[in-house]
Amino acid sequence: MRQARCGPSSSSRPAPALPLVHAAAERVEQGVQVGADPQPEQGDVVAGVGHDGQLVGTGSLSIGDAMGQVHDGDGTWSRAQGSLGYTIDPAHAGRGHGAHLARGLLSIAFDELGLHRVTAGCFADNTPSWRVMERIGMRREQHGVKDSWHAELGWVDGYTYGILREEWP
Repeated sequence: MRQARCGPSSSSRPAPALPLVHAAAERVEQGVQVGADPQPEQGDVVAGVGHDGQLVGTGSLSIGDAMGQVHDGDGTWSRAQGSLGYTIDPAHAGRGHGAHLARGLLSIAFDELGLHRVTAGCFADNTPSWRVMERIGMRREQHGVKDSWHAELGWVDGYTYGILREEWP
């Protein structure tokens, strides 16, 4: 399994970047662990973020095809796009774990897998989530009116964010 890990600094806030450990290497540190299927063209990327030995959040990067014309021939659009998702335990919210986790997944998406584009979505009233997306460099591309189902509230507005590989630092 390919792994990437990043340990938090000595404070309770996570480190700002995710150093990647390439396919053959493994490293054991405290903090974020991102694991990918050894054949990423056949699987998605999953991740978890820990704090004080406890799992406090999870995330995923689903890999799929971008829009493309099949007669193009080179398949540039095939498996070129990712969809990012994450969730953080509310007891650990506001400590940078979401940004740390999402940044790590974007690093895998662009630096390791060479994806062209990554998108993510959230409920429009989920301010902490869309602030994470903006903090890591994603731009709001869509405000969908009542396009998202919420178990307690019914149909609510949603936001879609995106970032291109050439925009990734």
